[in-house]
Amino acid sequence: MESADVELGELLTAAEAAPPGESVDVVARDLQKRFGAERVSFLYADLVGQQLVRLSAGVDDGTDRAEPLALRGSVYDEVLRSQHQYVEPEDQGGQRVITPVTNRGDCLGVLEVTLQHADEATLEQIAEAAHVLAYIVVTDRRFTDLYHLGRRTTRTSLAAEIQHQLLPSASCCEAAQFTLAAGLVPADDIGGDTYDYTLDRDTLHLSITDAMGHDTDSALLATLLVGALRRARRSGCDALRQAREAHQALLRHARGLATGQLLCVDLGTGACELVNAGHPWPLRVRDGVVEEVSLAVNLPFGVAAPTPYRVQELELRPGDRLVLLTDGMQDRGAAAVDLASLVRDTRPLHPREAVRALTTAVLDACHGQLGDDATVLVLDWYGTRREKPSAAGPGPARR
Repeated sequence: MESADVELGELLTAAEAAPPGESVDVVARDLQKRFGAERVSFLYADLVGQQLVRLSAGVDDGTDRAEPLALRGSVYDEVLRSQHQYVEPEDQGGQRVITPVTNRGDCLGVLEVTLQHADEATLEQIAEAAHVLAYIVVTDRRFTDLYHLGRRTTRTSLAAEIQHQLLPSASCCEAAQFTLAAGLVPADDIGGDTYDYTLDRDTLHLSITDAMGHDTDSALLATLLVGALRRARRSGCDALRQAREAHQALLRHARGLATGQLLCVDLGTGACELVNAGHPWPLRVRDGVVEEVSLAVNLPFGVAAPTPYRVQELELRPGDRLVLLTDGMQDRGAAAVDLASLVRDTRPLHPREAVRALTTAVLDACHGQLGDDATVLVLDWYGTRREKPSAAGPGPARR
């Protein structure tokens, strides 16, 4: 174990010394040195989560190249869903090892390694290298557009670029008390949806918003709204003050209207303070029963009215699943999806897989042509500390 720790320490040191766009090359050289790896690739999901982009390390031909691959139904899809390492014999000898690259529950992609032989100790060390790669990528993508460029498998509009930059860099987060995951499927004519979260010592802050309008106008309105919410939140404001700040920002700049829900969850008790600004009610799964959480409704942000915003209280109990959504999950073609039944049926799934099932169902119901953005955020509440599972799951799957 001490030797493995030394190897991982050397890997981190080498990554820090290398240019930020060479993360995969650093890991590849390490695996080549230790295990004679022949091919090493990092594959990560594109912006819409339908394809993987292969970033090949220069261990065999000295090049980096982006190569998109269909995700749905592939072995990579299985690895991402299960978070288990996958081992498969190669036709011409050797083994292919595919390992999830995950950071705090956020699936960045998979590490694919081909080598002549991999025993249990080798597989474990490859899994550790994949976990280190996750941290390296999270760090290095602040300094390079390499990962952003590769994720654009289709042309990105200005509105889509603005909208994407408003979202948290990680769509999933695991902690002792909860797991959350979110997904946004943009309409062809961007509809202004956003979600956001942050975690401090005592409180989990959540928001889901829908700026009225489409295309660049809605993206600019969403920018103003999210900026106002984050400014208030980072000043130490509670949900009520955040709502007031966002409302005033939209009024002052006459940018239009937006609905939203703001939540502040006490990590010690599960008590939740919530402001509902004209937004669709959440769904809650408790003891196998799905129900809408009935909330008093304030007017959307940006509506000039004398009625003040009010805080409502919501209790989260261990085992609860809370689902926040925008009206794009219910409008037009999406209305064909029985959301309540689907939320119930996907309860056994990890939140990120539940999000994927919900957004995929809506996208399929609309035949891939959404009239409005469809956004969902799933929160599983545990309430007490639990042992966090390893990033690569309990063990390898073999074929």
